[in-house]
This record gives sequence, C-alpha cells and structure tokens, in this order.
Amino acid sequence: MPQTIIDLLNKGIEANNADKYRRDNLVYLPAEGDVIVTGDLHGHRRNFERIVAFSDLANNPDRHIVLQEIIHGGPEDSLGGCLSYRLLYDVVRYKLTFPDRVHVIMGNHDTAFINNSEVMKDGREMNRAMSLAIAREFGTDGAEVELATKQFLFSQPLAVKTESRIWISHSLPGDRFINKFDPQLLNRQLKVNDIVRPGSAYLLTWGRRHSQALLDKLAGQFDIDVFILGHQPQEKGWNQAGENLIIIASNHNHGCLIPINLAQSYTVEQLIELIVPLASIS
Repeated sequence: MPQTIIDLLNKGIEANNADKYRRDNLVYLPAEGDVIVTGDLHGHRRNFERIVAFSDLANNPDRHIVLQEIIHGGPEDSLGGCLSYRLLYDVVRYKLTFPDRVHVIMGNHDTAFINNSEVMKDGREMNRAMSLAIAREFGTDGAEVELATKQFLFSQPLAVKTESRIWISHSLPGDRFINKFDPQLLNRQLKVNDIVRPGSAYLLTWGRRHSQALLDKLAGQFDIDVFILGHQPQEKGWNQAGENLIIIASNHNHGCLIPINLAQSYTVEQLIELIVPLASIS
C-alpha cells in the first residue's frame, strides 16, 4: 500500500506539470466553458464530495475546477493525528481522472508542510499532527510517503487566471511585504527558497487583510479585474473584502463555491450573486 500511494503521488506530480493550461506557476483558463472555484477544504470530505457532485466533470467536458488547501483539519486518528492527507490522496486521484481540468493551487499550509515549519490551527501544530499520523499508518515507509506528499504539494501551481480577467489564488502578498514580492515568480520554475519566508511564494500564500491600494496595484500588475482568494477564515462562507476581492471558504457547514462562465466578464457584485452554499448540494 505505501508504494501504491507513492506511485499515485508521483503520477500526480506529472499531471500537475503536464497540465495543458499551465505555464510555469500560472494556469491560464480559456474563454470557453466554465470553472468551479472553491475555497480552503482542510480535510472536509463531505464538502469535497458535494463539490465533485456539483461539478460533474464527467458530463461537462468544458468545465474546470479549482481546489486549494486540502490538508490540515478534518478527521483524526485515535491519538489525535491529522488524517487530512487521505483526502489529499483522493484529490490527486480526481486530478488524474481529469488531468487538464482539475487544478489544485498551493496554499500556506502546503508551504508549511513542505518546510516543516510550525503552523497552528484550532490550537494544534498541524504539521506534527499530520506527520505522526502518516508514520503510524505507513510504518517504516512513512518517511518516504511523507516526502512524496511534500513533493506533490511543491508541484502545485500558484494561481489561476481567466481570459475574463479573474484571478484565483490562495492569497496575495500583504501590504507590509509587497516590496519583497517578485512577480516574476509566476513566470519561472519554483524553487524551494521561494516558499520559505520571505520568499515570494511564501508571501503569495500567507498574506492577509489587503488594502484597496494594494489590490488595485496588483490588479494592474496581473492585468485582471477581480480577485477570488481563500486563506482567511469566513464564518458565513464568503466575504467581499475589497472593491475587487471576494474571499471564500469551503471547509465548514457554511462553505460555498462559485461557478463562473469563462466566456463572460463579471463584477464582484455579479460574482457574489453566483455563490452556491455547499450545504444546498445533495
């Protein structure tokens, strides 16, 4: 079984790198079909099942889906270990079934796990909780499974951009650190030091509470009109956090998704009208 998981993750890495819509660290979606945008999952299997059912990729060949922040949260083993890696492996299987239409973008919990840097959630240090669960499940092969997991996470793209000028990423650099962010990161191969503080991928996945001036600056820099982000917890599932910014979450009972027609342009207000509560999906 451990070798099966390692092989799965290696195939997932190949699929991430071979995605026909990916160029370097950006996925460029076409001006046709649609995309389902989701927020942080954090091990919430039921919401993942709802997202998969709603997306129905098998019967919608021009549909894409963006997933993010799969790990850290959800079920635990008998000793409190985080089992969210099991959902991650199912997401990899989903990616392999629809390799050019399932796009899993990098989040801050991913960078923290790759680096083995401390990340707290609900009062627990999540990397230790997940590493111990992997070690217990896979025994002497645990270290190799953990390494393959980190390598898959490292292979993820950083953001998705649509022809209709919508930008989807886990977060954006915060105001205090914008001068340290190198946008050329998006147009070259990712390096390990990019995801270590204060590397540009670290800054892209960890930023919070963005000023409108910064959002406008980045919109011009990225040549887009609207941002859709995750990362910042949303009790009601979403929030308009700026004139051109929506933050969504998919990791609790008020989680949501946004279905977007790739052939249309949208204002933030029009995108808010499209929001679908995950609890409404059977």
